[in-house]
Amino acid sequence: MLDELVLDRLGGLAPAAARALAVELPDGRRVGPGDAAVLLRARSWRALAPLLRGRIGRIARDYVEGRVELEGPMHRIIELAGELVPDTAPTAASRAGPLDWLRSAWRHRPQRDAWQVRRHYDVSDAFYALWLDPRRVYSCAYWAQPGLTLAQAQEAKLELVCRKLLLRPGLRLLDIGAGWGALLLWAAEHHGVQATGITLSRHQQAHVERLIDERGLRGRVQMRLLDWRDLPEDEPWDRIASVGMFEHVGRARLPAYFAKIRRLLAPGGLLLNHGITAGGTRNAQLGAGIGDFVERHIFPGGELLHVSHVLRVMAEQGLETVDMENLRPHYARTLWSWSDALEARLEAARRVADERTLRAFRLYLAGSAMGFERGWMALHQLLATRPSGRLGEGALRGAQSAYPFNRQYVYSAG
Repeated sequence: MLDELVLDRLGGLAPAAARALAVELPDGRRVGPGDAAVLLRARSWRALAPLLRGRIGRIARDYVEGRVELEGPMHRIIELAGELVPDTAPTAASRAGPLDWLRSAWRHRPQRDAWQVRRHYDVSDAFYALWLDPRRVYSCAYWAQPGLTLAQAQEAKLELVCRKLLLRPGLRLLDIGAGWGALLLWAAEHHGVQATGITLSRHQQAHVERLIDERGLRGRVQMRLLDWRDLPEDEPWDRIASVGMFEHVGRARLPAYFAKIRRLLAPGGLLLNHGITAGGTRNAQLGAGIGDFVERHIFPGGELLHVSHVLRVMAEQGLETVDMENLRPHYARTLWSWSDALEARLEAARRVADERTLRAFRLYLAGSAMGFERGWMALHQLLATRPSGRLGEGALRGAQSAYPFNRQYVYSAG
């Protein structure tokens, strides 16, 4: 009976997908073409249910936890996963009631946030070094020209952030969630700022401290192990960057996060908020079981919000958005670059990470690339100001911030 259901499921796929996928049943029988590019081997009959229902997140979980085996090139595995999902399932509307708000608030207490960040980022520095660029930029790259390498595209992103923030010597820059320090070091070395970063990852802090000494930047750059809620507010910052950070804040804490940033930012100063946003306007997480998989095996506590929600919260906390750019296709290409790099070094990865972690990241990187390609998620850079209240005069009348009257300065800078 189940073999007939599996056969019907495969027959319902597009012809190219049906020719590429085969399923091995728990009793050893094989359903599908003998020369299929991808083989899904189910170790139990229960493991077939997600396949029949298009719950690709549950298939991913079963693979990580050993109930399913997947054989074949990762690109083909992910392409077929996308074919199994109904088009609207990942971004379909889902209810978010009072209990969801309370759950978000509970998950994003300071101690819980620290555990969640360390769970992801402290896996192994050597593991991340295998597939990130040499600067270990763990966020969307910017492909300013098609032929850039990943390393060049990440440097282009760092420069894009610095240009949008109008960095210049002497300004004080705060980087909230500074990762392995690439933006801090780039801003100090190329734009002469005084840069401070914060992180909850001890591994990241230790890495950046080493780089500060190696590059002779002690006194100009510092990296602190600190929660954003504990940042002192006695001396405002000229510029603030939040790159790949607010996804970890949570819906319930987002108003407090942007209120804190407003208090930290000097009047007329600039904020660059760079982060992943939801593709749907009313989905509390990605559907088809994808959000559950990411929560369990990749980013515990991560929450995605539509950019319209983020803009509203920023405005309600007194931050004026002056520029918005969607880099969605750039992140798809970035993630495929990471996925390809990891796939090319699987044996090295097995020496520095356990098999469950490796399986989870293989599916996460390639699956996220597909998600950005299909618009299930987006990546927005939001440039905002804390209006100074000073109207100015002449050509600058009404500006109330360091932001110019057009964005030409971003692309014409030498």
